[in-house]
Amino acid sequence: MNNVLVSLQHVDKSFPGTAGEPLRVLDDINLDLREGEIVALLGRSGSGKSTLLRTVAGLIAPSSGAVRYRGEELNGANPGTAMVFQTFALMPWLTVQENVELGLTARGVPPAQRKARALNAIDVIGLDGFESAYPKELSGGMRQRVGFARALVLEPDLLLMDEPFSALDVLTAENLRTELMSLWSRDDFPTKSICLVTHNIEEAVLLADRVVVLGANPGRVRAEIPIDLARPRDRRSPAFAAVVDTLYGLLTGSGPVEGPSDTVESTPTGSPLPVATVGGLAGLVEITAAHGGRVDLPDIAADLSFDIDDLLPLVDAAAMLGFVTVAGSDLTVTDTGRSFTCADIQTSKQIFAAQARERAPLVRTICRALGSSSDGRLRAEFFLDLLRRGFGPEDARQQLDTAIAWGRYGELFDYDTDTDQITADPAAGIFTPR
Repeated sequence: MNNVLVSLQHVDKSFPGTAGEPLRVLDDINLDLREGEIVALLGRSGSGKSTLLRTVAGLIAPSSGAVRYRGEELNGANPGTAMVFQTFALMPWLTVQENVELGLTARGVPPAQRKARALNAIDVIGLDGFESAYPKELSGGMRQRVGFARALVLEPDLLLMDEPFSALDVLTAENLRTELMSLWSRDDFPTKSICLVTHNIEEAVLLADRVVVLGANPGRVRAEIPIDLARPRDRRSPAFAAVVDTLYGLLTGSGPVEGPSDTVESTPTGSPLPVATVGGLAGLVEITAAHGGRVDLPDIAADLSFDIDDLLPLVDAAAMLGFVTVAGSDLTVTDTGRSFTCADIQTSKQIFAAQARERAPLVRTICRALGSSSDGRLRAEFFLDLLRRGFGPEDARQQLDTAIAWGRYGELFDYDTDTDQITADPAAGIFTPR
């Protein structure tokens, strides 16, 4: 068994909500990160991936539980880690070399040694000749290379990466992934383990020896999946596709769904709306119907030149509304979904409205609240205040914006930005004047 570098034991993390109540982000996380492995934290929005990574780094203290580095409980920053950020986080007024030296300067490394180590790291990540360049002179891929060099120059036991490729174009990201794997295979690679956060299933399978799948709201470990595939890994191989399918099923928690899945009615905070447009989810249902009513999601993603992850919100939305069922990576259109795609525009809107009102918890809550009001009107801030008890401010706003878009399309209610009021559509039968 490889040595454990970092161990998380029963870690919980909560942040104060807007009303002062605790908002739980991580729930009972137990995780070991060992020498000689790459671990991917795979999860979707609300799974607490970045919070977990920062907890490993000692940048965020757990609300309860313990984080240990080489057996010693952390009480501050983790001395054995360095981090690569999604947004590069370079100092624009410093040169490449000066940016790379930052961590060494903070540790009090003498100038001559600092310079030698920085130049070596710059050479290792392929930026030799750009030592005196400023970030504004570099492409996105080159700036992220500087971020790698700045982390690797510290020679950390554990390299932490927070979606390091997501801000890059597809080709640059693929090139950097390949180069990272090449560096990892070298005997002189200055780190013993890597832990990266990603929402990209294929990226996790390409890079990781072990994938930790996180559930959302709050984040908790759903599964740990070993990736026993030789490197370099072939996306087109059946074994690769099989692992992707397994992770997809775990990530979505999917299974055949026809009609409401729970006997207890879902709540807006317990079952968030997928952030998907009506046009997007309708397009997915139409594609599924056009392929004989059943499709394999990885195949559709490849045909459309998208990552599977890009389609997940559309899949979730279509499943929530009862237009498709999901089993593993297979989508099957339902009878309701066929009717939705085949109907004329007005009938299609009516079908959407009926499904959203019954199956989308936040849309249903808004409709009921408007029906209970004195005049079929309520301020949007009323719903935002309720949503903030289960979401952060940005996610609460996004949830409400999605519900408003769905409600408008289904002609259930409208929203006036000037008055910040949501108003029941008279034809929807939501509100009956008293």
